[in-house]
Amino acid sequence: MAHVQALDARLGNVLPRVRRIDQADLNWALREGWKDFRARRGDVLLLPFIYPLAGFAAAALAFDKSFLPMLFPAVAGLSILGPAVAAGFYELARRREAGLESNWSHFLDPLRGRGRGALGVLTVGLVVLFAAWLGAASLIFHSTIGALGPLSLSAFVRQLLTTPGGWTMIVVGNLVGFVFAVATLSLTLVSFPMVIDRPVGAATAVATSLRAAAYNPAITARWGLTVAALLLVGCLPLFLGLPIILPALGYATWHLYTRLVPR
Repeated sequence: MAHVQALDARLGNVLPRVRRIDQADLNWALREGWKDFRARRGDVLLLPFIYPLAGFAAAALAFDKSFLPMLFPAVAGLSILGPAVAAGFYELARRREAGLESNWSHFLDPLRGRGRGALGVLTVGLVVLFAAWLGAASLIFHSTIGALGPLSLSAFVRQLLTTPGGWTMIVVGNLVGFVFAVATLSLTLVSFPMVIDRPVGAATAVATSLRAAAYNPAITARWGLTVAALLLVGCLPLFLGLPIILPALGYATWHLYTRLVPR
């Protein structure tokens, strides 16, 4: 913790302050996020996007075997883009917390507000990170069992679970995925809500997010595991739960930000 305190001493006059929080704060953010969901929902808004996505994935699997190895990395990697997709939910939660009108006409306000430039920069960063993850997943596949060519679903599962190449793909893929997940979590813990809440640049928001994660490593890890578990539940089966999980997590992320960064 000494290195964190030294960093804070150097950056204290430059970046917004961050708090240390505990499990009670995490639980509170999740409860408040659920309250916001019950009040402002969000599932109806996401239905037109989630179910066509599921249909596209099913069709791609049926007609293009070469897509099969990238299906899991693509679905798992969508969590990288989650903070950008949830920007509208941060705005609704902010307005509701402040007692302002928070109907759906304000969902796109972040794209028109003072933080749209910083929001755009952060979003481009996540798109680059997502593309890098897909590139890494493709490289891992082609370096392990990809030489076998397109496989049916049963053959792919058999190769994945019963061959040394398949096990290598699983282990290496999960290790690399973990690195991308930690990077995404640290970079976005508070950065997206911050650029919606106050007039700061993308660099300041990212630096504050990294600082908040460094101050709260255990809670950040628990938050990441909670998000991953809820997204997994939401994806099974056929993404049916995502229209509920995504808005609720978006609202909860806003409330977690308000506990991490004094306003």
